[in-house]
Amino acid sequence: MRTVLAGFAGGILMFVWASIAHVALPLGQIGVNALPNESQSIAAIASAMGENGGLFIFPDMRPGKPMANKKGTGPSGLLVYQPHGSFEMAPSQLATEFAKEVVEVFIAATLLSLTALQGYAARVGFVTLVGFVAAIATNISYWNWYAFPLNYTLSYGLIQLVGYFAAGLAIAWVVPTRSP
Repeated sequence: MRTVLAGFAGGILMFVWASIAHVALPLGQIGVNALPNESQSIAAIASAMGENGGLFIFPDMRPGKPMANKKGTGPSGLLVYQPHGSFEMAPSQLATEFAKEVVEVFIAATLLSLTALQGYAARVGFVTLVGFVAAIATNISYWNWYAFPLNYTLSYGLIQLVGYFAAGLAIAWVVPTRSP
């Protein structure tokens, strides 16, 4: 029961931190640029894509597909396209993000509950280390494979790491210590 409570308490702290990082601090925008000549660029993309939304990579590197643009001879990129999308924060998106963070923190709390770590700092450190694993799991791969900007990668890794540290403060306080 205390692990569930820790999941909610830590999830709240993680959500608050992520909100601050994205809304009050510039961390969520680091490495993200606007399209040059946005109106013309959007018109060209919309004309080419039509109603086909999704995640697109170019050149097409799927197995069995001839590459139209060999290495070093043209542009490459990753595009998420929604023909009727919006970047407004909908309540359902905030609820999904909060639920995801509660699940993440519940998993971290469960892992901590299985350890015999005794000191508060060691327990916070354990949860922060779990956060480090989470931060590098996708962020480094996206930097490596899809050329996400390094400053974006480091910023998002930091957001996750600090979120787990904040959650760890609650988890280490709430989850009971096991006997060694």
